[in-house]
Amino acid sequence: MRDQTIGEFLEEMSARVPAPGGGASAALHAAQGAALVAMVARYTTGERYAAHAAAVGRIAAAADDLRETALRLAAEDATAFTAVTDAYRLPKGTDEEKAARSAAVAAALEGAARPPAEVVGVAERVVALAEELLPICNRNVLSDVAAATEAARAAAGTARVNIEINLGGIKDGTVRAGFSATASAAGPLMDRADRVTDAVRREIAP
Repeated sequence: MRDQTIGEFLEEMSARVPAPGGGASAALHAAQGAALVAMVARYTTGERYAAHAAAVGRIAAAADDLRETALRLAAEDATAFTAVTDAYRLPKGTDEEKAARSAAVAAALEGAARPPAEVVGVAERVVALAEELLPICNRNVLSDVAAATEAARAAAGTARVNIEINLGGIKDGTVRAGFSATASAAGPLMDRADRVTDAVRREIAP
């Protein structure tokens, strides 16, 4: 996935194949948000921003790491969802086969919920970096701070539904509750992203 062109990836996503799908899309939203934060940070350098050099350097490095994490999660999501479809294809002709299939499906659904759950965490960190960068960044790229949080917002919202669709089939109540809590955290995170965008829009309004 990392080495595909954008066109190739979108062609594969549009095909009737199990993956990549919404989970990979969520991860790529997060990766784009992280990349935009890093770009704004790298425009916030030089003598004019010397007082913030340490913070800006840390933000850029953290954003680069988040971008790589998000790309890894995109690939992991595709693999995990393929495991779900494989589990549903298992035979169910006997009671033993039904039990084995049910266990395999539950395990696969748990695995499929993990990448989007991690994407919510990545999106939260992207928004946090954007919040930190907002008051000190180069105002010529201010709109890109909002673009970063909008991408993180899309990542969180998309990841949330990709967690929720798997919850019903996860049998372990503790695991299910943990994923449910992560999905619930996406809403407040999206509100934080909205506040960054609103702040940017107020500043750039004519």
